[in-house]
Parts: sequence; C-alpha cells; structure tokens
Amino acid sequence: MSSGPTISGGCQCGAIRYQIALPLGHAGICHCRMCQKAFGSWGAALVSAPTERLTWTRGSPGEFRSSAIVARGFCRDCGTPLYMKEDGFPYYEIAIGSLDNPELAPPSTQVGIESELSWFATLAGLPRKTTEDDRTPEDLKKLKSLQHPDCDTETWPV
Repeated sequence: MSSGPTISGGCQCGAIRYQIALPLGHAGICHCRMCQKAFGSWGAALVSAPTERLTWTRGSPGEFRSSAIVARGFCRDCGTPLYMKEDGFPYYEIAIGSLDNPELAPPSTQVGIESELSWFATLAGLPRKTTEDDRTPEDLKKLKSLQHPDCDTETWPV
C-alpha cells in the first residue's frame, strides 16, 4: 500500500475492510440488470480503483460470477455488495456506498441505461424526510446501529 493518502471502506458488519491509495478513478452509476440484481436495487453506484492500489485489510470477500467475464465481491457474513471486477481489467469497480466517506466519489456518468427503471428519474422529486421526522422516539431507540463504524478499527466487534 502506498504511504500517501488513502480512503477506507468495508462491509456493513465489519468482517471485510479495505483501503485504496488515492486518487480514486471514475465514478458512475450502472443501471444494467446484473447490477440491479447484485445490489437488490435500481442499479449500482461504482468507483474505479486500480488493482494495485486496493488492499484488503480485514477478511476476504466472497465472489459470485454474474457473467462469463465478471466477478462480484461481497461479504459472506452480511451480504454487503463490495465490487465488480471484469476479467482482464486492471481495476475494481468499488461500491461507492461501501466507502467510509462516499461523498468523495460523486458519479459523473450513467451506463446500462437500456435497463434503467422507468421511475428512476423521478426519485429526486419525491417527498423527503429525515429519519427523525419519519420515526417515533420509541422507534428511534430501537434503531441503534449494529453496523461497523465508518472508520478502521483494530478489532471488530469491539
């Protein structure tokens, strides 16, 4: 790993952690049907990280071959999607949401738009609420997060 600045990330439960030597590469949104299925969502927000700049610092991801040329990495314990890696490409496409600071990877393009869900473009216009506005104080007490914090830890769980 480089001795320069890095960004870290990992899965929801903390079993898998990684570091990427900066800078990050291109960030984009993929609407293809494989990304929809892999993320269980409208698609995937991904940022490229050269293979030689990515270090797995805790655990190792499981992989599923979603096509003849693509492997998708995930946490075997909690199921968090972590990356897409196309055979022969010198980089990983890291799930932006798995970064400890996803604000550092704003998407600049969209691909796979032939599979874009008809309602995707309307999301920005939906009514918006904070979690506190949407839940009772009793519910909020039950929502105490059990996920790994957005930073590296010596051990987990602590």
